[in-house]
Amino acid sequence: MNVLLKSATIIQPNSELHHSKKDILIEAGIIKKIATSIENVGKCQLIDLPNLHVSIGWFDGSVSFGEPGYEERETLENGLKTAAHSGFTGIALNPNTNPIIDNKSAVEFLINKSKKSPAKLFPIGSFTQKSEGKELAELFDMKNSGACAFGDYKKSIENAQLLKIGLQYAQIFGGLIMSYPQNKAVAGEGLINEGINSTCLGLKGIPNFAEELQITRDLAILDYTGGKLHFPTISTEGSVDLIRKAKSKGLNVSCSVAIHHLKLNDNELKEFDTNYKILPPLRTSSDQKALLKGIKDGTIDFITGDHCPIDIEHKKVEFQIAQYGTIGLESFYGALNSVLKTDDFIENITTKPRQIFGISIPKIAEKEIAEITLFNPDEIYKFTVNQILSTSKNSAFIGSELKGKVYGIFAQNQLILNQ
Repeated sequence: MNVLLKSATIIQPNSELHHSKKDILIEAGIIKKIATSIENVGKCQLIDLPNLHVSIGWFDGSVSFGEPGYEERETLENGLKTAAHSGFTGIALNPNTNPIIDNKSAVEFLINKSKKSPAKLFPIGSFTQKSEGKELAELFDMKNSGACAFGDYKKSIENAQLLKIGLQYAQIFGGLIMSYPQNKAVAGEGLINEGINSTCLGLKGIPNFAEELQITRDLAILDYTGGKLHFPTISTEGSVDLIRKAKSKGLNVSCSVAIHHLKLNDNELKEFDTNYKILPPLRTSSDQKALLKGIKDGTIDFITGDHCPIDIEHKKVEFQIAQYGTIGLESFYGALNSVLKTDDFIENITTKPRQIFGISIPKIAEKEIAEITLFNPDEIYKFTVNQILSTSKNSAFIGSELKGKVYGIFAQNQLILNQ
């Protein structure tokens, strides 16, 4: 496929092209030429959009769909289509399906079924069999089949010995272990952040300590074993401090944060809207500030939408029994760009997550394979349910003012544009 992008502002830090406005000619999926002006002499599809910006394709390191087993929430086909229209050329898919992704056959199923998608899928294998926390899953076999990491989605590793053995074993083949940071015993039956709002609403709270205690324990194990450990979706000021100190000691630790913890806090819960029932729970404005600082100083490695579709039967019910989760793909850029400048986070959604997962990083340069996201960072709009492409509509950002429009992507020699 041949495409000519006109007057595109290139956002690519550590490149001489950063912030330059260029025409980009793509032929048969390869960047043929980058210049100030390129004449459309061939049969190229011309892309000339208002305030067009481009970067290397975005990557989300925590996405859930449903298939296999929960197709009523989301199918692979529609989920990957949504990811592409939301600006993503790659996603790491969580193993919370039915059956759980805990063996090589399950990993290969996901990869084979997604081969034709312009948004590439990288499966995260379960750390334990059936994500039950009792015995290690087939880590080595899954790695060889294409798994990019191992973790039990939203389930902490309660058995310290199991984490110790897993970290030691994974070093043999360079595996990345993901440990969800919440001590189950301390969190108990909590539903939202423990604080003023949980008291006023009469709901049991999950204290910051539940997250920070788990991180403290896991960092001690990592210090003993070595290996690579990742904490997905941290949410507290104390967690940022703990990981910052661990990195200064030279531990091979990384972490991510979900966009909803950057833009929203527990004040949103006053109407008992179950779209705000999320794990980890929405925290305070003080935690928000610490998380934003952690992105800017490099403590937090990447940002995720933590896309988690939940069907209406399990979401539009009483707050106490509603399932946790919000979708995050469609609102990803608009929400993030409304709290940070694009230059402050572009590496957190492009190069850094790929580095953590050991995935090759594309470049915007001549003779390189084109893997590009197209966007306008300045457009302001109100996010509505009509803009949701996902099968499930459980978004925490419905009604929010967002900033930044995604035009589409070019990847796998395919052009995906939003109408």
